[in-house]
Amino acid sequence: MIKLAALQSVKSKKKSRRLGRGPGSTKGKTSGRGHKGYKARSGSNASLGFEGGQMQLMWRIPKLKGFKRPNKPSVKIFNVADLGKLAQDGKINKDILIASDKIKKTDLVKILGNGEITEKLQITADFFSNSAKEKIEKAGGEITVNNKLNDRQGKQA
Repeated sequence: MIKLAALQSVKSKKKSRRLGRGPGSTKGKTSGRGHKGYKARSGSNASLGFEGGQMQLMWRIPKLKGFKRPNKPSVKIFNVADLGKLAQDGKINKDILIASDKIKKTDLVKILGNGEITEKLQITADFFSNSAKEKIEKAGGEITVNNKLNDRQGKQA
């Protein structure tokens, strides 16, 4: 229950000071704007980015040209030496690499020929270097190129 003696008066907000109402108001005459100058004038407001006549920052920075694809597929590189560790049942493909968190679904896979391979593997990837192809086939493995980009380039040529 509310008691009459416990009531408090409403805390009032501090009243804003009125400007330019004579010298007794503490904000008379120039109203806190100083003497003369651009900022003392009525209706004045420096435009966004204005730096007093100096060359503006947005003009000093060179213009960016071109366009960047936001969803550009990145090519992940694997060497022949790494393939033995990644293989499951003698196979390597995108699904196996995605499951082992080596690549994302949108990534492309390229196999390079750094290192040696002794196992007989069935490898499916988007790109192969010439040395990687030779080493895999020499070890008795199979190569499958699985890439829409290659198909598209073939049709254009």
